[in-house]
Amino acid sequence: MTVPALRFPVKTTVGEPARIAVVYSWRIDVPDQAWLVDRIVEEASVGQGGTVFTINLDHLAKLRSDAAFHAAYRRATHVSADGMPVVLLARAEGVSLERVTGADLVEPLCRAASQAGLSVYFFGARQDVLERAVAVLRRTVPDLKVAGLEAPPMGFDPCGEDARAAARRIAASGAGICFVALGAPRQELFADTAVGCTEGVVHLGIGAALDFLAGERSRAPRLLQRVGLEWIWRIAQEPRRLLPRYVRSGLWLLGYLARLALGIAHHTAVTAEPSTPRVRADLRPPIAASRELPH
Repeated sequence: MTVPALRFPVKTTVGEPARIAVVYSWRIDVPDQAWLVDRIVEEASVGQGGTVFTINLDHLAKLRSDAAFHAAYRRATHVSADGMPVVLLARAEGVSLERVTGADLVEPLCRAASQAGLSVYFFGARQDVLERAVAVLRRTVPDLKVAGLEAPPMGFDPCGEDARAAARRIAASGAGICFVALGAPRQELFADTAVGCTEGVVHLGIGAALDFLAGERSRAPRLLQRVGLEWIWRIAQEPRRLLPRYVRSGLWLLGYLARLALGIAHHTAVTAEPSTPRVRADLRPPIAASRELPH
């Protein structure tokens, strides 16, 4: 497979349909950061609610064997490309995408939410990290309306009754947007659970974004991010935790490229349909019990 040279993405507006990239049968409908910020604020402003996930190679590797994660992604309202390998796979099919990560979304989305009169909620991380991160955000977005901060306890089940109770607290707070910082797959599972039992809140998975804001971890220099080498920086910081993850991700990518070359992997683009409100949990089909999920 020949990957074309990098080029600037074509910007779209909220009212225009975006082209969807399909990588390993997974939908990516976010063309760029500005589009996603506008769409989240628009949907939160009308009380639509939903889930926003940022897909990367680690997620793609997990999705094959984790049934609950698989089902949550299938129900996602919006999915962006987090990581240059995913961006390049989409661009190879002629879909002009920009890398949109959870960490990059927090500040511009808080600013846009403040301008729209929306309040936000922060769920995940430690309490001290939450407080430091919000203090940093309030220096750059002085009018930020924070509906609540919540650090779930150790052993928190993102799909259990405690998760549903947390979702109800978030919805009752009046927040339009909830930043979920639990790491994959827990943040996606919690967001999916929350939207299945409450209404009106857009839940966004942001990974380690609050740790970066609070100074708990150091993010890679911008140059490494732009050329797709942020993973080297992260491995150097946390080798025991992250090296196995990146090895698995690299093996998944090699396998996927091999399947593409043999013509046995699905990789194409379609036109996006307008997003629709999520289905409540009591109306959803059951999650398949199988651990190996075909594509």
